[in-house]
Amino acid sequence: MRVLAIDYGAATAGCALSDPSGTLATPLEAISPPDIDRLAALCREKGAELVVVGLPRTLAGEEGSQAEETRAFIESLSAAVEVPVETWDERFTTRMANATRRETGARADEDSIAAAHLLEGYLHSRHGSGPGPRT
Repeated sequence: MRVLAIDYGAATAGCALSDPSGTLATPLEAISPPDIDRLAALCREKGAELVVVGLPRTLAGEEGSQAEETRAFIESLSAAVEVPVETWDERFTTRMANATRRETGARADEDSIAAAHLLEGYLHSRHGSGPGPRT
């Protein structure tokens, strides 16, 4: 199953896509500013069968104002795409993206690398090979 992951932010939506087997996550070009129509078109163009959007939570696992904004984005996105939209806890994905860029010299946008980390966690949980809370 091909999954599109989105690391939503007010300025940029980082994007990553799984391979058809749902095993590998590859960062895509970020969409700045986030645009529902462009994201819906990307979903169709890439043949995504599911969209996973990172839901920001505090270290205590609570939702704040940023999560409210993300949920509003998810509601709009859900109306624009013909596939299911799920959320996934995105804690630490930005920190992981920073480390990935430092360690590997990756050229992809930081937000899209964060989306790839988010997607990897989601995919591992589906295959029963890793932790990660659905939200």
